[in-house]
Amino acid sequence: MGRSLLLVLLVCALILAGLATVNGGVLALALPIMSYLLLGLWRGPEDVSLKIERSISTERTSPDMPVVIQIQVTNQGSAMEEAIVEDILPAGLEVIEGSASHVLKLGKGEAASWTYTVKGPRGYYVFASIRVTGCDHFRVVIRKRTIPTGGYLLILPVVMRLRHVAIRPRRTRVYAGTIPARQGGPGVEFFGVREYQSGDQTRWINWRASARHPHMLFSNEFEQERVADIGIVLDGRQHTNLFNDGRSLFEYSVQAAAALSDSFLTQGNRVSLLLYGHYLDWTLPGYGRIQRERLLHALSRATPGDSLVFSDLAYIPTRLFPAHSQVVLISPLSRDDLGVLIQLRSRGYQVMVISPDPVAFEQSYLPLQPAVLQASRIVRLERDIFIQNLQRAGIQVLDWDVRQPFDKVVQSELRQIPGWLRAVGR
Repeated sequence: MGRSLLLVLLVCALILAGLATVNGGVLALALPIMSYLLLGLWRGPEDVSLKIERSISTERTSPDMPVVIQIQVTNQGSAMEEAIVEDILPAGLEVIEGSASHVLKLGKGEAASWTYTVKGPRGYYVFASIRVTGCDHFRVVIRKRTIPTGGYLLILPVVMRLRHVAIRPRRTRVYAGTIPARQGGPGVEFFGVREYQSGDQTRWINWRASARHPHMLFSNEFEQERVADIGIVLDGRQHTNLFNDGRSLFEYSVQAAAALSDSFLTQGNRVSLLLYGHYLDWTLPGYGRIQRERLLHALSRATPGDSLVFSDLAYIPTRLFPAHSQVVLISPLSRDDLGVLIQLRSRGYQVMVISPDPVAFEQSYLPLQPAVLQASRIVRLERDIFIQNLQRAGIQVLDWDVRQPFDKVVQSELRQIPGWLRAVGR
């Protein structure tokens, strides 16, 4: 029940009681309340007509970096003794300085402004509206309105700079790059020996092979280096990323995806991204800085979730990735993923798995008790066997303890192509 309606009922009740009892004192009690009500109705706003503009100091930033937001309010309607203007913040943002709401006194045509500072984790935040409550000092007349506004804040994941990530897909594209193409031609690494052709440089001549054939000359052949198609699959399934007390490995997976995509694009490759979790979010393959921005935007919006359809990796749409290309899966992995990954490898894709270690992650939050240590050893043994089975199938696996910086782990584990991978396709 509104305050004005309550006052009206109270005044009517006092007047009726005074008339019924023929008591002037009861009638006199209604006079101050009636004056209070009439004064509030006279000074209350007729409507709420405000022009509100929001300006954000930057539309893209890094996690937990301060962002200044300015609100400019102009009254285009009747005067308001009190105007409570409240900026409705998206979930996840935190005000660290100032206030998102202000109480203003606005005459007709007057304007006011204020600023406040927010910060937040990785994400895509949309500022949809501002709530306005106009009233008089007595709060007899209260008028509320929600004014739609524009504005967004994109908090991008932190991108670690990786020096080099060694991959070797079975098929490359025609453009020059840094990926060994398994074809002879201009390059750096020795590939084989062929018969000398006119135009070959003399320093390419293999004198040992030529000495065995007095009537022929042989030249060294090098392996061409080209760009490749790389598809990054980010596992967003909640049951593989979420642990007790709301702790999640998903942010580490996003961090790895951002670093790898930046490294692959820097090397000139064509990169695509598939977010696999509550739904499929596909970023088309592309090159260069524009593609880097697209991937960062997709990663900033990524959230884990569960779906009955995508509860396992069996429904990865492999047709999105070119045949014999490189597929990089970033996932903590589950027991049901072994057969799917082996099948993906058997179709001709070169598969690399970046796996944030869930065993070490969860164990770091548990007490050091004998039962916990024994359980962790059992789970660790199961995971080691799982990874060994993947490696026997020709899948390159990086078991990443998230307590170690990702760039340091990549520098030590993925800097060179393993010997068994260099031999594939020869």
